Amino acid sequence: MKKLINDVDDVLAESLDGFAVAHADIVTLGAERKFVRRKDLKPGKVALISGGGSGHEPLHAGFVGHGMLDAACPGQVFTSPTPDQMLAAAEAVDGGAGTLFIVKNYSGDMMNFQMAAEMLTSDNATVIVNDDVAVENSTYTTGRRGVAGTLVVEKIVGAAAERGDNLSALKALGDGVNKATASMGVALTSCTVPAAGKPTFQIGNDEMEMGVGIHGEPGRRRVKLGSADAIAAELVGSILKDLSMKRGQETILLVNGFGGTPMLELYLMVTAAHKVLAGAGIKVARHLTGSYVTSLEMAGCSISVTAVDAASLVLWDAPVHTAVLRWGA
Repeated sequence: MKKLINDVDDVLAESLDGFAVAHADIVTLGAERKFVRRKDLKPGKVALISGGGSGHEPLHAGFVGHGMLDAACPGQVFTSPTPDQMLAAAEAVDGGAGTLFIVKNYSGDMMNFQMAAEMLTSDNATVIVNDDVAVENSTYTTGRRGVAGTLVVEKIVGAAAERGDNLSALKALGDGVNKATASMGVALTSCTVPAAGKPTFQIGNDEMEMGVGIHGEPGRRRVKLGSADAIAAELVGSILKDLSMKRGQETILLVNGFGGTPMLELYLMVTAAHKVLAGAGIKVARHLTGSYVTSLEMAGCSISVTAVDAASLVLWDAPVHTAVLRWGA
């Protein structure tokens, strides 16, 4: 195992310290590193909180800031954060208008966020993200997994929270964006969890895993390595089948790297995805390309498509200022 670490047990703590220092103008690290919170809180707005296992950076801490999350709770690598982290985060960023938890559909995350919600005495609601069309169930979930579409949910709902929408409206909006979003990924290599010291799974140099999860969970099938166009055809084809969009529908296209894929290849996948979408008469209104929801150093990518209307595009375009996403005023 070759990694830039000191002690395996200190990887998360030292990474969080570095993140907080590097982005001290945007975020503050909570006591005992239980959460990362927005530095400049906005009184009177609904607080948005997410979180999950580390190893998927910049998800979720990289999306804390103006126009997105108010706090993020990091668990150990590929391990859910604990209810006390979530409760502490909610209490720290309470703006007096309630709390919305945005939770990826993994068993540990679901259980712990539910416990935190039950312990929280103020008004709260939960949006569950389950955008992965690859499989219905996996080692980590009951039902579909929450993957890169989480970013789209957090951005659109975050913008609505910033403008002052109430808790029930944000809950409905989040559920709607999740329903309008579908994702699927492909892995070319495995990844190595520091504490394990060996690859999560074995895969041949001439193989790829279609429909892989962001923890290295098995996908639909192991197949021989194919061309970018062939990969995009299967990924986007599965997404279109799931969303059942009409011709002319406008969308947001997210091509997301898993941590070990260069931008050269990700932009090539944008071209490949466009061919499939154009063939189905689907319009891409907005793009986002980069490594945002990763799986340590895994090579591969996911494609997410979100059906949008004029109102959701306004929210997508609204100003955002986080460690990773920055646009607008």
